[in-house]
Parts: sequence; structure tokens; C-alpha cells
Amino acid sequence: MRYWLILSLTLSSFYAFSVEQLPSSYFGALPEFSRPMLSPDGKKIAFIRNISHPKHLALLTTYDIAKDETYLILQSDNDETKLNWFRWANNDDLIISAKFGSKYRSTRYYQTRLLSMRYNAIGVKPKELIKPRFMSATIIGNHTSQFQDNVIDYLRDDPEHILVAVDLDKPNLPSVYKINIHSGKKKRIIKGKREIRDWVTDRQSQVRIGEAYDYDSGDVVILERKNDDSDLRVIFEYNSWQENGITILGFDLDPNIMYFRTYKGDKLALYSMDLTSMAKTLIFEDENYDVDGDLVYSSKTNDVIGVSHAQAEYGVHYFKNGRLPFHKALDNALPETQNYLQSFDRDENRYLLYSENDNIPGSYLLGDRAEGTLSILLETYPQLPPDSLAKNKLVSYKTRDGLEIEGYLTLPIFGEPPYSTVIHPHGGPGARDYQGFDYWTAFMSHRGYAVFRPNFRGSSGYGKEFSEAQMKRWGLEMQDDISDATHWLIKEGIAKEDKVCIVGASYGGYAATMATVKTPDLFACAVSFAGVTHLPKLAFRQRRFLGGDLVAENQIGDDSSDMRARSPYYNVAKVKTPTLLVHGKEDRVVHVEQSQLYADELEDHGKPFKYIELENADHHLTIGSNRMRFFEELDAFLATYLK
Repeated sequence: MRYWLILSLTLSSFYAFSVEQLPSSYFGALPEFSRPMLSPDGKKIAFIRNISHPKHLALLTTYDIAKDETYLILQSDNDETKLNWFRWANNDDLIISAKFGSKYRSTRYYQTRLLSMRYNAIGVKPKELIKPRFMSATIIGNHTSQFQDNVIDYLRDDPEHILVAVDLDKPNLPSVYKINIHSGKKKRIIKGKREIRDWVTDRQSQVRIGEAYDYDSGDVVILERKNDDSDLRVIFEYNSWQENGITILGFDLDPNIMYFRTYKGDKLALYSMDLTSMAKTLIFEDENYDVDGDLVYSSKTNDVIGVSHAQAEYGVHYFKNGRLPFHKALDNALPETQNYLQSFDRDENRYLLYSENDNIPGSYLLGDRAEGTLSILLETYPQLPPDSLAKNKLVSYKTRDGLEIEGYLTLPIFGEPPYSTVIHPHGGPGARDYQGFDYWTAFMSHRGYAVFRPNFRGSSGYGKEFSEAQMKRWGLEMQDDISDATHWLIKEGIAKEDKVCIVGASYGGYAATMATVKTPDLFACAVSFAGVTHLPKLAFRQRRFLGGDLVAENQIGDDSSDMRARSPYYNVAKVKTPTLLVHGKEDRVVHVEQSQLYADELEDHGKPFKYIELENADHHLTIGSNRMRFFEELDAFLATYLK
């Protein structure tokens, strides 16, 4: 009942409520429920439940719909081991990826393990499917594959087995194995060869595509074979740093038709290829945005029916008949939310729907097409009432060199402009912001601040030229785009000139600290979570990973003096802005030294700052207590400089 009341709210009714300030912990908490998935027969649901009492835990839970029984089968503190992902292998068994942190000397990295578990196996240890194996005499000792969870096929017609690509024979050269999910017994289907780093199957579960990558040169070769008895043949060759790339997305039900993504002009588009004639057909393009989503398949027919696309009316561009009228009907029934079909049973009768809006945190609904029912199942943030949350608006502004940049503007539901304002650049930088609920934005706008999230140069989704503007350009034009957004908000009367703060995480944290160097008088405060401040050290650590030399050289830079000029660490003398630095000690994406060294420099130069190091936190704040602590600190810091 509560859900339908939420949907009936209108924008005008928001102002009829008195706004009660909610605790920061309501926003900083992990979603109470996430990632539900239906079993193939539609009789069971698996999901993650996050709890904070008596301690913070992520619980892998299953629910038997007919019996109305719930089973807690696995738990994680998201510290030593994380529940990375899970999926139904059949009607009764789950395949689970567990991720845990490792360290070699001063290099931190992740490993994954592949597990299987019965849906109601309470108190039973999950089955580990892949064990270390002894290498030949030429390689001393045991080789344990770093990533063991690359399931390339769940074998629709063989519920006891899966296909996994894993480098058991030679490091970084995966073979394909057919693995029994109960015993762990495996059989090699195809041996690793020719620098192939990944394999792709067709809808009949035949291994068809091998994708080879040279870590030294960046050369890519994509090979295809018809069946187990056929030789591999080259169908694409290119250099990943110098030419337009090819991404293989999957196959049609017709095993001769393959789908791939590449550039048409400046934008990514979806194509198909007839592997007999090698003829290519344009399936879908968007003249304004990249088509960068995944293929969508029918669980009933096993055929491709569309491609996910954020700018499509329903989040999916359907190019085959079947689901579009149904999706339209759902949108008509739930007009106040964006609605995304998450999971179907094998007959496509029972389904899970995810519904959200800017001011309506996501809810999962269980539908039954035969019975004509749709009811709320799980809520992500039940503690956040929609009447206290603001909506976003897609806007655009012009940069100093005439480029048009999109961004999402969120105005608080109380007060009058000009507002105290937060500029909130995203991480990546090869990512972008979208419409829909965002817990950072919801929190800051709830506190009365206008929030602006610009999709600055270097963001993904806007074409090749736009995304590649980040290459060796951190701190330059892409930083100017953020400054120009701030000046535009002030000029438009939206932001108070002396009450603007910049808040970001990861690359967004770099943008926040770089703003205090490049535009020291523009922002009243700056907040960096897990941010980069020292480009030479970032490049140095990147080179410790396979292929990292090319990434460091092409993305970050190869000239030490240039990288120092674009590093806040080397320019700290220019800083005037009070800065909050927060970093997790167990961050395996951006090493904690990035904030440690910068804090030391700020202190040596007598600059205003606060540094908080979270003992067991990672790059994504996956532990609820760390997320809550960060939001408490963010809340107090913004209140000091923006109220």
C-alpha cells in the first residue's frame, strides 16, 4: 500500500509537507536489499540483504515463494571477503563469486573464487569449484589463478555444469573448462592459445570467439571458429590505442549471426555480422550518444531482443518483437517512475521489476503475467520518504571554448535561489552520471544544497572525441569544464558565489583537489574521497599490472614534469581552500598513499585541511559503518562552510 501512495505523490504536493531533516546515516547506509534474481522456474528469489545491527553484514538470502520461507545461506562482512556476484545455475543451485583482497609487497589487488551452493543450504560451507594446480617443472610451485569467476556460459540445457574461462595451465592464458557445479570435476574444452584472454560462446553454448590481446603493444586480434573441429580464423585486427575498437557482445539464436559494437563516425553503434558472408548490418545508432549497453535476451526463446541504452524510452532499444508492448504497459501503469525489467523465469510469466525515480529510491516488484498481479517485494532505502527528496533536471551549459556540456541539476525542495551549492564531479573519469536516484545527491540536496553533476570532457557515452579528451589531459580542459559549470550556475542565479563546495570520489576527488590548485578562489571548500593527488605515483603503480604500461602512458601521461604540473601534490602552495580528505586504508584502486602524501604536504605548508583514514575501507565504501562515517564527516564539513 505504501508504494502506491508514493507513486501518487505529485511535485506540487512535496511542498505541502514540512521537511524533517533526516540523519546522515539514513543516506550513508547500504541499500537494505539489492540484486534480486529469479530462479529459472520462477519459484525462488535470491537477493542480498544488508544489515547494520548487531554488526554490519551482507547476507545472501533466498526466498521460496510457494512455501513462503526464507533462507540465509551466506554472510560477508565486506571486509576480508566480499560477495561479488551470484547467479542461479539451475532451479536449486547458485553460483557465487567471492572477492577478497591480496597484497604482494606494496601492491594491493583483488582475487576472486568461484563457489556453488544449494538455495536452502543453511550452515553448509559452499563448494569451491576451482583448486590450485601444480605447474610443470619450468614453473616452480603452485599457480593459483587470480580471477576464477569468469563464467562464460551457464549451459541452459545442462543444469549440472557451467563453462569457465580460467588460466589453470599458464598464467594469463585462460582455457575453457566444463565444470560440474556439485563435484567440481572439470574437463578442458579448449586450451588457451594465441594470447587469447577471453572466450565467447553462442546461444547453443559452443565456444565461438577468442579475443587476443598483446599487453606490450595493445594489438587486438578477434578470432572465430565454427565448432569444436574447426580452426580459429581472424575476423578483426586493430590496435586498441590507435584504432577504433571492436567489442563482441554475443550471438543471435541463429549461430551464424554475431553482434558487436564499434564506432560509426564519432559514436558507438550496434552491428550484426553474418559469419558466412562477413556482411555487416547496422542494427541501432543514436546520433547524440554512444550505444554502449549490453544485449538483452528473452529467457523464453533464448534469442536476442534488444540492447540496453540509457537514452532509450524504456532503458532498452527493442529491435525484435515480443517485449516492447509489455514494457509500455508497465510504464503506463507506473507513470511516476522509471521501470526496468530485471529478471524473468524461463516461461517469461513471473518477473522482477525495478522502479525508481530521482526522488523515489529503488523498489523491486514481483509480477505474474498469468495472474495479472504486481506487488512490491523489496525496498532499497525504506527509511527515505520521497516527499523529503528532490528531483533532478538534465541541463546543459557552454564552456569557454564553446563546447556544450550536459549535467544533472538538483535543487533542494525548500529555500530560494541562489542556493549554497555542491559541484559533484563523477569518478572514472571514463564514466558518466545518469538520471535516477543517487544517494550522494539525495543526501546533499536534502541538506538544502543545490547539487550539480557535470558530464565533463572525458566522460563516457558522448562519442570518441569527447571520451578521449581525458587522455593525458587530467587537470586541463576537463577541469576547466567543471570551473565553467560553477561560473554558469553563479551567473544563472542558482548558486551563491561565496557558497560553492566541490565534492568528489576517485577521479572526482582528483577534480576536487585540483580545483583548489587551479581555481583557489572559486570554492568555499573541497572534499575528496579516495582521490588521486600524485599522478607520477599513480602511473608508477599502474605499471605493476599486466598492460599497465600502456594505460599509464596513454591515459595518465609519460612526461614526468607534465604529470607533476597536473598533480595537486606538487602545487599545494597555491591552495587556499579548506579541504576534507578521506581515504580507505584497504583501497586497491587508488592507493591510500595518494591522500597520505597530500595531507603531509598540506600540513607542511600550513593549509587548512582535515584527513581521515578509514582502517578497513575499500574504494567503494562497501562496509556500511565506513559509509556512514564518511557521510557524518561530509555533513559536518559542508555545514561549516556552506550554511
